[in-house]
Amino acid sequence: MNNRQNGLIHWMLLSAVGALCLSAAARADDSWVVLEGKSGPGVGKHVVFVIGDDEYRSEDSMPQLAKILAVRHGFKCTLLFAIDPATGEISPGTLDNIPGLEKLETADMMVIFTRFRELPDEQMKHIIDYTNSGKPILGLRTSTHAFNYKINKDGPYAKYHFRSEDPEGGWGREVLGETWAGHYGRHNQESTRGLVAKGMEDHPILKGVEDVWGPSDVYTITTLTGDSKPVVMGQVLSGMSPDDPPNSEKELMPLAWIKTHTGDSGKAARVFATTLGHSFDLNSEGVRRLLVNAVYWCLGMEDEIPPKSNVDFVGAYEPNDIGMKKYKPGLKPSDHKL
Repeated sequence: MNNRQNGLIHWMLLSAVGALCLSAAARADDSWVVLEGKSGPGVGKHVVFVIGDDEYRSEDSMPQLAKILAVRHGFKCTLLFAIDPATGEISPGTLDNIPGLEKLETADMMVIFTRFRELPDEQMKHIIDYTNSGKPILGLRTSTHAFNYKINKDGPYAKYHFRSEDPEGGWGREVLGETWAGHYGRHNQESTRGLVAKGMEDHPILKGVEDVWGPSDVYTITTLTGDSKPVVMGQVLSGMSPDDPPNSEKELMPLAWIKTHTGDSGKAARVFATTLGHSFDLNSEGVRRLLVNAVYWCLGMEDEIPPKSNVDFVGAYEPNDIGMKKYKPGLKPSDHKL
């Protein structure tokens, strides 16, 4: 075999190895999607969304929220989903796989909307490391009961189970201020009107926020831990229309609140939590503005909140209705690219 043939074989081998490496990298990148913000106050800030619930269609609502933050406000947003490892498709019912959580290492903020996840230790470690970092967190609805350890009950992260005794109430109560305590409004029968909490009228999160309503039922709040302060109170309506009268038998319940969480780093992180989260809640301009303003506040950017934040939809927003296993099959993270 001459030198020319040796060189050709060597080149072919290198090309094959390179192709395999590129293919592997492409498959890894296909497990999440990055939305690059180009202009606005959020340029230079990285928000990572951790998405995984099989009831409220967070896999529909959170990509739209991320698009609003990226396109309208300039934030870089990375979307991490529950993924079926066999198909690479978004699979909310897959409880033990959210690839890409290492992206939290470079995040400025985490937005979490998960329900009853039992992630492997190597994935969960990234969430807990972030939780301890002193960086801000925004949690929606079922994130009060984000984790549910049924199999690995003796693992290092089983204590974050939503019914844990130490810390009481697990990750949800320790970090967000509350764990799962039940439905207060009747599920799918009584919707929610958001009312400004007493004394919070001038809070920057509420800047330009009007007409907060959603088909989410009000969750029961038994306690709010630490320095939690309600920003919006939830009024139970007697039906599923914004024009329905209040249920006079039910008092107001905290619907959105702020607090701080101090992890192992000793740094206090700003936290915003809300029990809103029905896929149709985002149809309310008031709800979208509340969430966008909360991102600004969590990042310490409250002075940059516009008088009325632009929260126009980016493209069509056509989420599926809520319900177990009612997600859109066959979608991959890349389907949410801008």
